[in-house]
Amino acid sequence: MALLKLENIEINRDENVILRNASLTLHDGEFLYIIGKVGSGKSSLLKSLYCEIPIRQGEARLMEYNLRRIKRKEIPFLRRKLGIVFQDFQLLTDRSVIRNLEFVLKATGWKKREEIEERINNVLFQVGMQTKGYKMPHELSGGEQQRIVIARALLNEPKLILADEPTGNLDPETSSQIVQLLHDISLKGTAVIMSTHNYTIVNNYPARIVKCENAHLSDIAE
Repeated sequence: MALLKLENIEINRDENVILRNASLTLHDGEFLYIIGKVGSGKSSLLKSLYCEIPIRQGEARLMEYNLRRIKRKEIPFLRRKLGIVFQDFQLLTDRSVIRNLEFVLKATGWKKREEIEERINNVLFQVGMQTKGYKMPHELSGGEQQRIVIARALLNEPKLILADEPTGNLDPETSSQIVQLLHDISLKGTAVIMSTHNYTIVNNYPARIVKCENAHLSDIAE
């Protein structure tokens, strides 16, 4: 069964049609690039998957959720099964890396201190940041901050990570390291959808590609 299945969906922002008759299927552990120009609808598509933007028409299923009919009270439970990686990090600047991650776990229902500490240690190790837990965000480079954001996205062992232009604020070498990390994560069974307009990355780290253009989605051969 598909992890994500969109059939002939429509997404609007205000009165503008962002996507129409768009279809997309994604399976467990798959890595998918969504490419397209700035403003083509890449971010809007990702936001529709975590219910920040409504899907107007068609069929939309993500895991066991019907995104067209999802109730407001169900949205937090859906989001706990997703990992979201933002371009601008969105770390809490007034607390350390460990406290950032602890905040998310407590907010999503984790109670036992030993389990919280173990999970934080595991995700920091997974992204190669096991020695940086006591740093404040401003003490980290952009690439290090993005690794922490990926660690945060992994906390609740999501089935799908949505990475919205995760290399947009990073230099080429650091960007490559972040994309390699996301590919490694997908190889372990977590699906990844990454939006980007950086074609160098897409060429260097091949995967399935879907293009956002003229309000449509189209698969592109690798």
